[in-house]
Amino acid sequence: MILTPSPELSVVVPTFNERENIQELVHRLAETLQAIRWEVIFVDDDSPDGTAALVRSIAQRDPRVRIIHRIGRRGLSTACVEGMLASSAPFLAVMDADLQHDERILPAMLRAVKDDGYDIAVGSRYVAGGSLGEWGEERQFASQFATRLSRLVLKAGVKDPMSGFFLLKREVLEGVVADLSGIGFKIMLDIFASSTKPLRYIEIPYEFRIRQAGESKLDSAAVWDYLMMLLDKSLGRYIPIRFIPFALVGGAGVFVHLLVLWLVYDLAGYGFATGQTAAAVIAMTFNFFVNNAVTYRDRQLRGWGMLRGWLSFTLACSLGAVANVGIATYAFETQLVGETAWVLSAIAGIIVGAVWNYAVTSVYTWNKVKGA
Repeated sequence: MILTPSPELSVVVPTFNERENIQELVHRLAETLQAIRWEVIFVDDDSPDGTAALVRSIAQRDPRVRIIHRIGRRGLSTACVEGMLASSAPFLAVMDADLQHDERILPAMLRAVKDDGYDIAVGSRYVAGGSLGEWGEERQFASQFATRLSRLVLKAGVKDPMSGFFLLKREVLEGVVADLSGIGFKIMLDIFASSTKPLRYIEIPYEFRIRQAGESKLDSAAVWDYLMMLLDKSLGRYIPIRFIPFALVGGAGVFVHLLVLWLVYDLAGYGFATGQTAAAVIAMTFNFFVNNAVTYRDRQLRGWGMLRGWLSFTLACSLGAVANVGIATYAFETQLVGETAWVLSAIAGIIVGAVWNYAVTSVYTWNKVKGA
């Protein structure tokens, strides 16, 4: 039996609606990596444009092409991690499918990591010889601002920490994979921030190209995910990072509650109990839909799952309200919090209620399996 040598390099490409770029990217990789045993692993999040089907058809003709077709899961970072873990190659590269990354520097990146002892090689737009290409001033400003923000968590002086184009040793991934946040779209920044030891890195310049086909995935949701990743790497060791937006949404829900109470009780003239009930239900519904769209956007509930989620959320928050009142009343009546008893008692109740609501709904409303 003749055994085919396993690939030395796996190129992982996360995709969503990139069908028009796939054939050209495979062609360019084949041209560039002729002297290297390589494979490309496309990780597709069930693109409606048929990206996975096209990759599968190419893979039947070219064994160097592989597909991981994910159902019910979304996210660039998790797609990259899943693709890298599915490979047996000692060297792993990550690049976009939109042809903006210059595949021609992959051999130099591999030599730097394989022969020169670096842990990771970064395709960089911000070192001599690199550039942002034809990006407009607004896009350049946004990139530079995001780069400055990354300094809050970065443990290295990488000039282009926002790069989505890099190559690393497998052992580097294995050393950090358990600590990766998996949030957002900048997996390389996550790797640097999660490493317990300094990584030896080199930045190799390239000029960022314009997108050939399809649409950019950079939107407000991607920006939100990036901010959540930064918070996770800075505060995640102390509190669950989702608790922060969950609590902020809860704070907004207080204003919704008061507004509805005012409209029903004070303006419309209904009884206080009626106004309070309507306000509680509407505020909890508001909190559910905003959390579903923002806090748990990667586990977003849809269809009948949304109705089930709303019911479990309102039930959990109702019990949380009982806990809130109980703790606050106990703290007030026993004078556990001193002279400003009513204020601190109320705060204690709010905290207990918020923690309860977060803990219970994260398990029963946005369960990782059911809500994915």
